[in-house]
Amino acid sequence: MTIQPLLEKARQATASIRTLPDAQKQALLQALSLTLTDNIAAIMAENQKDLDAMPDDDPKKDRLLLNTPRIRSLAASLLDIARLPDPANQLLLENQLDNGLLIQKKTVPLGVVGVIYESRPNVTVDVAALCIRSGNVCVLRGGSDAIHTNTLLVSLIQDTLRAFHTDENAVQLLPVDRALVTEMLTASQYIDIIIPRGSQQLIDFVRQHSRVPVIETGAGVCHTYVERSANLEQAAAIVTNAKVSRPSVCNALDTVLVEEPVASDFIALLAPQLAAHNVDIYADPAAYALLEAQQYPQLHPAAPEDFGREFLSLKCSIKIVPDTKAALAHIQAFSSRHSEAIISRDPIVSEQFLNTVDAAAVYVNASTRFTDGGVFGLGAEIGISTQKLHARGPFALEKLVTEKWFVYGSGQVRP
Repeated sequence: MTIQPLLEKARQATASIRTLPDAQKQALLQALSLTLTDNIAAIMAENQKDLDAMPDDDPKKDRLLLNTPRIRSLAASLLDIARLPDPANQLLLENQLDNGLLIQKKTVPLGVVGVIYESRPNVTVDVAALCIRSGNVCVLRGGSDAIHTNTLLVSLIQDTLRAFHTDENAVQLLPVDRALVTEMLTASQYIDIIIPRGSQQLIDFVRQHSRVPVIETGAGVCHTYVERSANLEQAAAIVTNAKVSRPSVCNALDTVLVEEPVASDFIALLAPQLAAHNVDIYADPAAYALLEAQQYPQLHPAAPEDFGREFLSLKCSIKIVPDTKAALAHIQAFSSRHSEAIISRDPIVSEQFLNTVDAAAVYVNASTRFTDGGVFGLGAEIGISTQKLHARGPFALEKLVTEKWFVYGSGQVRP
């Protein structure tokens, strides 16, 4: 088996989607939004097949789920993306040389965007919409655990493309056979960029084996540091939200760092809130003693690997630190450079944190759960990039372009 014929069709489809007028791309996404809401029952039926095949205790199950509110949210995000300006064909620079040459630099679509992801069928819709809006083709390799949902979603997207007389191969779902992943990663003649979205294991595999340029997204080891000047009631509410509101996503909290002078009072406030959500806590010796005194029910001594660990479930680690310097050193050692937060009423310490911590998103007195393309006003995202080249943070519409030079002459030759 080979995916080369599919990739050839994807490359050919770039001409169709790249030249689609802006108004037509907007109308296409508006039509797709309506298609999703019209097919909620069918989407949920296919999604249930995938859910039935996944164990209930698998932390990825929440990410796999598409219910009515989530499908309606996806449909609404398509309308948000349609309203955003087209990032392609924007004039970035113009210069008239003394010899008469007119030189322009414009944004253009990347071409064929390959995305490898796990357990999140919403990514299918998000990526397709962002690529259509920016004039790109996408080839999608979702996980086998979402195959029924993804197959129907791509079918609905392709139906909409055909209705707008656009090449349906502009959005393709590749087979889930793992043996074909290497072919995708080495198809540099067909694919312009690869974006892995999922576990650290997936990201590492793609980085090590891809001959196509890679933008890494996904893994998030997120810390919240409660500094000695913090409003502790506010801090407890923020930490609880960051951990329990949706624990299976990459912007959820993994480690709480608490400055020693406020540790006892803070843990007394935090413990009942996390206990109400049955959160397992892996605590260093100092935090363990305080939580044990609170009779915390799901308490474990932290092992070294519990720091720097992305839990993706109702689990977190807690460490007590002597000062800000120690907190910053811990974050530097264990962060995945995704999202980091400080809870503090000291503006000098807060600014130090913002300027010192090396992460895609840094927060003062707010939950890391806000790191999201839709929340940031970007419509949707392909993922959260934790690297620094080309894109960092929510990787969305504005970054699905590259640059191209246009040079207009009238017979000039270089002396």
